[in-house]
Parts: sequence; C-alpha cells; structure tokens
Amino acid sequence: MIESWRWFGPQDPVSLRDVRQTGASGIVTALHEIPNGALWPEEEIATRREMIEDAGLSWQVTESIPVHEDIKTGAPGWERLARNWADTACALARQGVKTICYNFMPVLDWTRTDLNHPLADGATALRFEFAAYAAFDLFILKREGAEKEYTSEDIAAAEAFLARCTESGRERLTANIIAGLPGSEESYTLDTFRTRLAAYRDVGRAELFLNLRNFLELVVPEVEQAGAVLALHPDDPPRSIFGLPRIASTQEDLERVAGMQRSQANGFTLCTGSLGVRAQNDLPAIIEALGERIYFAHLRATRREIDPRSFYEDAHLEGDIDMVAIIRALRKLETRTGRQIPMRPDHGHRILNDHTGRSTPGYPAIGRLRGLGELRGVIRAVDALDGADAAAG
Repeated sequence: MIESWRWFGPQDPVSLRDVRQTGASGIVTALHEIPNGALWPEEEIATRREMIEDAGLSWQVTESIPVHEDIKTGAPGWERLARNWADTACALARQGVKTICYNFMPVLDWTRTDLNHPLADGATALRFEFAAYAAFDLFILKREGAEKEYTSEDIAAAEAFLARCTESGRERLTANIIAGLPGSEESYTLDTFRTRLAAYRDVGRAELFLNLRNFLELVVPEVEQAGAVLALHPDDPPRSIFGLPRIASTQEDLERVAGMQRSQANGFTLCTGSLGVRAQNDLPAIIEALGERIYFAHLRATRREIDPRSFYEDAHLEGDIDMVAIIRALRKLETRTGRQIPMRPDHGHRILNDHTGRSTPGYPAIGRLRGLGELRGVIRAVDALDGADAAAG
C-alpha cells in the first residue's frame, strides 16, 4: 500500500515538511479554496502538484472534487456543473493525479456532534452522539416534521441532553454540525441549512440513486478516457440524518452503484470507519466483493456505544472492526490486481502536543502519526506471516 497523508493545502497546520517526517510518501489533497461547481484551472493544479513534489512527496489522490448540491437534487443546470466536474477530473489526470475521491451525501459531508470527546487516557476524539444530534434537529433547528422520525424515548433523551447543555454548548453543537468540518466545502447558518434541506423535499433514495446514475453516465466516460478512476466515499454516518436519503451505506448500496456503470473507472473508497459504524457491514467481505473497484482506503476505527446509533473514533487498531483482517484482505487484493492502493490514517486522536498546538479537527499531527505507525506495523506483520505461510506451502 502507498502510505499517504491528508493535507489541506498551504494553510494546513501540518506542513509538507512535517508530512515527510511521518514516513508517508503520498499526499491526499484538493484545491479547497475553489467554490463547489467551479472548474479547477489546470495551472493551479500544476502549481499545487509542483509544491508537493518539491517537498519530496507525490500527489496520489484528490479528495475531493465536491459534487454540487444541484447535481444531487437534479436541479435545472446540473449538467453544466457535472461537465465542470468531469473537466476538473480530466485536468487532474493530465497532471498525473488519477484517483478521484468524492461523495454523494446530501447537504452535509461527514457529521459529528463533538470534536473533543474526552477519553480515559487523556486523549480526545471525534464523536457522534445520537441524543445530541436529535436535540439539535428537534429543538435548535426545529426541522418541520422531525418529531415523526423519533421514538418517545429518543425525544426524552434529546430533552435531557438539551437541559444539561449550556448556551455555549448549544452554539458549539450547532457549529459542529452545520459550519462545515474539514473537507466539507459547504458551511451554513440555521436559515440556509433549512433552505438546503427543503431542496430535498421530493428527493428520496430512489431519486438520489437516479441522480447519481445520471451524474456517472455523464462523467465516467470522460474520466475513463483520461485514464483516471473515481472512488466514491461511503456515507458518514451510514444512515439517514435530517430526513435526507443515504445511498452508500451498505455492501448492497455499493453493488448497486457499481452496476450503474460497468466501467472499472466507477469505483470506491474503502472507509473502514464509516462502514464500520453499521454492525451488519462485513468489511473483508466488501473488499472481496468489490475489490476490483477499490482504489483508495481510509483506515480508521469507530466504536459503537450502548445506543449503537452513537459512536466515537477509537484508536486505529481498536474499535468494532478487525483492522488486521482488513489489511490482509487489501494486501491480497493488491497481489491479485498488481496495483498498490493509496491508504491514509484517518481521524486520529488529539494526544500529547496536539492539545496545545494548532490542529484541524480530526486531523492532528501526532494522533495520525500514531495511527500511521500502528497501521505500518500491521502491514509489515501481515506481509511477514503471509510470506512465511506461502513459503511453507
């Protein structure tokens, strides 16, 4: 696997020089400063690539070219936005960046309610607490009809959460959900968030699947001709929130997306944390079923709580997934296909000096370095054991 690191550009608190010292060789990044739907100028792509290469690294994956909301809703004019998206992907391919991660989550990218959940060892982690989410939905956002989606126990838990929440806590919860987490290119106020949700009033799962199909029909042929591949990121969390449809949460969902375009350019990002939130998802089985189309991996672990709709980001080798089995399956996939898969540690804990230095939520330097070191150790151990088994015959 190609050890990679997510970098948010020149303003990232973790510099390219820092990344070089982690031992990673690949960079996962995007031109985050360009508005959604706009074409990325190739000269700016080239400048960013040269900056990365001058630091002794290589730009392995674009994460992400954001998919404009009008494409997801199928609004008039979506085709022009999709062509800009395809033209951007082709420009990246001409510059040697041929793996394009993207998602098709409505309105919000990944969502958390707490960015500093304290752990027993003094570290802090990202967390999604269902009661906090419900409290925001029901009593801060006051989404029309939301109460129909919750049980009486859910509403009571939301009320209890809000009762013990300070005013600053409410503001922080609101910002965590709608102000945009790293990699999310959209940011909302309560009013603009309500307006955006309203645009999905007539868009259910069937319509969202159709809009993704239409998008892929337009972009995949161009991307394939350019020699690039797409890598759809799973939903995070992998279930409906705010009444919005989700279409990339299970193996069945991903297989349905694969069937929309038989081209091998229509592929996936394996995010072990996102898929791992659903207990029903068998990650090694997903790798076996869809491996020919897996082009990128986010390796992280989540742990479900007593209410399994709540979870937090656990250490990379902990949580509810078998990271060793996942890495073994990915290494077998690489051997079978003859290609290396870029991977990156994801959503590390804040530890040590991460607490006092500048740190992007979910992307602290030392916490991710710990994760990368752990993953590197597992890869070496898996290779050694599998090699010994092969030699023994």
